[in-house]
Amino acid sequence: MKIMTWIIVATVSLVGIGLPALSQNPQPPPKVIPKLEPIAETKLLMEGLTNSNFRGLERQLSQKSLEAQNWVFARGQALLIAEAANLLMLRPPKNQGQAAWFERAMELRNQATQLAKTIGTKDLERSRAGLSTLAETCNRCHQTFRVPVQIAPFEEEPPRKVE
Repeated sequence: MKIMTWIIVATVSLVGIGLPALSQNPQPPPKVIPKLEPIAETKLLMEGLTNSNFRGLERQLSQKSLEAQNWVFARGQALLIAEAANLLMLRPPKNQGQAAWFERAMELRNQATQLAKTIGTKDLERSRAGLSTLAETCNRCHQTFRVPVQIAPFEEEPPRKVE
């Protein structure tokens, strides 16, 4: 019995000594840091990622009540919109408007992240209000950059072209 106790104490001691040594010698950073480059056109991101997830959220939040998996899916769609905002920051306008571009993209990311948090609480009314606020954020950016698309949640029609 004394031998087992000694083995346990010795093992715990060696593990305890080894852990600080590991944290003091972190792995070196990678030799090549990849450069982030935009690949897809901004319009494709907006139509294929942002708008499709917005419309998916709209369908989910239009229901009278949601099942557990629908809440999880809706939260994921809001987070994908937030990630799309990160992708938008990789492709600012080349000449003018960069400051406004980054400001609007950060607003989109923050609003979509907040919506994901609200959806996580499973509060349908607050989630619907959050989607409307997200649409306002989209429209503010569209107005800033003269994109003739107006986002209106919970309407039967697709996004309207603004004349």
